[in-house]
Amino acid sequence: MTDSALSRSMLFVCGRNAVRSPVAERLARHLLPPSIFIASAGVQLGEADPFVDVILAEEGFEPQERRSRTLDELEDDYFDLIVTLSPEAHHAALDMTRTLASDVEYWPTVDPTATQGSREQVLDAYRDMRDRLKSRIRERFGLETGRIGNE
Repeated sequence: MTDSALSRSMLFVCGRNAVRSPVAERLARHLLPPSIFIASAGVQLGEADPFVDVILAEEGFEPQERRSRTLDELEDDYFDLIVTLSPEAHHAALDMTRTLASDVEYWPTVDPTATQGSREQVLDAYRDMRDRLKSRIRERFGLETGRIGNE
């Protein structure tokens, strides 16, 4: 993979910037070159989800203090690539980019917060979401499935 095959700036967007987009952001920051600006946002404001720290810790990530933010709160609204993870995020990104030359890709990602059952069943849904996002990032940017960067 070469830096020229990558975007210079990427934004991951989901409904509330609490689960899917922050996980995608952390994974992408880890897997992709540090020269790429990577951010995440939500259509609406959400609250931190403790299961996110659990599934990221399983990947070796330290917990981070993080505040959810909306698309309206972004300092800059131009990104080379905007990856949307929910239908409402996709519609918002398309609306936001009507006058911008940004690429928008829709990666439908199941919201694990809707999972019912035991704590382990819920965590399995979060893990599945994390693993699918990691796989999608690797596939999209031509990364090998072995150890990458600090992984």
